[in-house]
Amino acid sequence: MYGYDQNPGAQQQYAQPQQGYAQQPPLYPEPSPPSLADAVRAFTTGSLSAEDFQQIFATSKVYCPRGDNPGFLALHNTQQPVIPMFTSLKELRRYAGKESKYFVITGAEVIDLLPTGYGFVLDMEGDHRMVFDAKAVEQMVDFAMRRMYG
Repeated sequence: MYGYDQNPGAQQQYAQPQQGYAQQPPLYPEPSPPSLADAVRAFTTGSLSAEDFQQIFATSKVYCPRGDNPGFLALHNTQQPVIPMFTSLKELRRYAGKESKYFVITGAEVIDLLPTGYGFVLDMEGDHRMVFDAKAVEQMVDFAMRRMYG
């Protein structure tokens, strides 16, 4: 047989990997996308366009408080019902407490699953709180559909 030692007692020798070669960092590391919190800050200060924000939002993790039943928790004591969402677990804990229950989804899933007529608030207790009313959510859905289907 090819590639096999015909002596059953013989030990195969494998080349040892060169030390340090595989452990070197890449010369040109890939830039990491901005975090959702960074995108929120940039968008609220006007240094990020709505389209760029939405692209980052769509692929980012969003932390949502949850109750005993599946689904979003909504606040109805506002002009329009809104759903609190957070850019990090730290922000969620600041709002809902250390022992609060939560689930994590992507921004794209938020846009897909948010009930009609509801808006959402990102980082309610944060320095750069963002409110998206129901009309803004509809515009985000339209933007996502145009991106996906042309």
